[in-house]
Amino acid sequence: MLIGVNVPNFGPGTSPAVLRDWARTVEGLGFDLLMVSDHVVVTPDVAEQYPAPFYEPFTTLSWLAGVTERIRLGTTVLIAPYRHPLLVARMAANLSELSGDRLVLGVGIGWARQEFAALGIPFQRRGALTDELITTVRAAWRDAGYRAGRIPIWVGGNSDAALRRAVRLGDAWHPLRQSAEQWRESLARLGQVAAAEERPLPEPAPRILLRLTERSLAERRLGEGTLEQVVGDLDRLRADGARAVVLDPFVGDPEETRHPEPAWQALAAVRKEFR
Repeated sequence: MLIGVNVPNFGPGTSPAVLRDWARTVEGLGFDLLMVSDHVVVTPDVAEQYPAPFYEPFTTLSWLAGVTERIRLGTTVLIAPYRHPLLVARMAANLSELSGDRLVLGVGIGWARQEFAALGIPFQRRGALTDELITTVRAAWRDAGYRAGRIPIWVGGNSDAALRRAVRLGDAWHPLRQSAEQWRESLARLGQVAAAEERPLPEPAPRILLRLTERSLAERRLGEGTLEQVVGDLDRLRADGARAVVLDPFVGDPEETRHPEPAWQALAAVRKEFR
């Protein structure tokens, strides 16, 4: 099972130098994946959670590809409706080739209504636009003979429509920040969808919160609690067939981006105990 890290590419403490330090730290600790998020316009609904500066993911990953050697690079997740599918196909193919075939393309439908409005994209069509992007990108890679046809596409989301999209179009299913109960319930639904569609189960590749506490937590999301609890979560996910798990050390306060050292310490502790 691959273990990755969602690196904050936003917030008041983020800069090219800090992103470089994140990348070298995560790769140096032996993690397998480095992933970043996506927004194009920092509208008020976006800024409430992910304030500026917000570094665009393809640009950011291209920068980080040049300062890393081994770690795989990805999006968690690229908001599919925001870009023309042929532009995404070209950027992903180029980034994959420039990085030595290290790209993972995670995609999702998006949620920020004000950002959709700023971009002139109909919010109610975001599901259909995401399906169109995945289909078009795969066709473009195939027709152009890109080596990037090997880029895995992870489909985010936990709704029934997202599960169908993951089964029909994805290489992996990429839910975000679930509790253990939510994980079990959605994994069961994914199996039911795959059976109904008569298709193989896409590989689970969840992104979970990473928040270490001194005392055990009774009610928590996956990745929250003592080091023992978090390692137990990773063991459980591996037993459930997860192909990869992405740890998300951003708890929610943008001021965290000014002081990444506690996140690095938590990641180092988890990496030491789970190999």
